[in-house]
Amino acid sequence: MNSEAVPGGAAPDPEGGWLPGVRRLPSLNCDERPAGESVRLVVIHAISLPPDEFGGTGICDLFTNCLDPEAHPYYREIHSLRVSAHFLIRRDGELIQFVPCSMRAWHAGESAWRGRTRCNDFSIGIELEGCDSMPFEDAQYHALERLLAELRRHHAIEAVAGHSDIAPGRKTDPGPHFDWRRILDVDE
Repeated sequence: MNSEAVPGGAAPDPEGGWLPGVRRLPSLNCDERPAGESVRLVVIHAISLPPDEFGGTGICDLFTNCLDPEAHPYYREIHSLRVSAHFLIRRDGELIQFVPCSMRAWHAGESAWRGRTRCNDFSIGIELEGCDSMPFEDAQYHALERLLAELRRHHAIEAVAGHSDIAPGRKTDPGPHFDWRRILDVDE
């Protein structure tokens, strides 16, 4: 790994933006960040597929364009979406990476943060397997804390925000059960 410093005192991404030791499930739903753009924001999301169900293959299938529209009625509505996130944290804390951090994942949609639009350009998206109506698991918070610490080693992260913060009125995740206090000491 190159130990040369990057702006903000962070070290460059290892392995072209893939974190070592993390399960990789590459998504085609990504592209290059704009020239000169760097990661400054982490966006926390929540997702469950089918809705309010955990542990299946739906999320991974969606992000890798393999979602079977016949597997669940809801999948008929979303199977043609081309979306992704950099990471997914399962209920048991398993971490999966879909997009290298050096690339732009398609997670934020129409969005703005501190006067800047197009948050995908300068953010890393982390999906937590969950929904608005249920609390997240301790294992997820522990994995998120470790991931945020690792991302801060490689990027000059200025903030961690919810999808609801960058797309208010359009998105509600990670929802009212996400305990921001659990990551505050990581986000200082």
